[in-house]
Amino acid sequence: MFFSLILLFSETVRLRLQSATVSLHNLVQVMRRDIFQAIADPTRRAIIALIALQAMTPNAIAEHFHSTRQAVSKHLRVLTECELVTQEQKGREIYYSLEIDKMKEVDEWLKQVQEIWEGSYKRLDALLAELKQAQKEERKK
Repeated sequence: MFFSLILLFSETVRLRLQSATVSLHNLVQVMRRDIFQAIADPTRRAIIALIALQAMTPNAIAEHFHSTRQAVSKHLRVLTECELVTQEQKGREIYYSLEIDKMKEVDEWLKQVQEIWEGSYKRLDALLAELKQAQKEERKK
């Protein structure tokens, strides 16, 4: 079963590669980059918070962390691949800024999940109220 799923997936990838000029390596990299994986990392969340205030260079961002500039650049690459941040060349410097529209996608997804949770809590509250009422009626008998 698992092997047949892998074959189906690989055939799908092969067909897509025939019609696109994207290499398999790039396709796997794009598939691996997920917005939620990107924001799961606390350093990347901190970078997002920093550049939400103003566009910054990698060196300016690295000054706020106890890590190398290369490590910060790796985090910025992941955020860029997920389209959470954009780069703008100004002279010799590259400035990174937050991509608000992509963050809105995350916010919309969270709102959907919140609505589901709230609906579950409301149903649970209704069930508990019903059980409580049934207990009151049982005691009266």
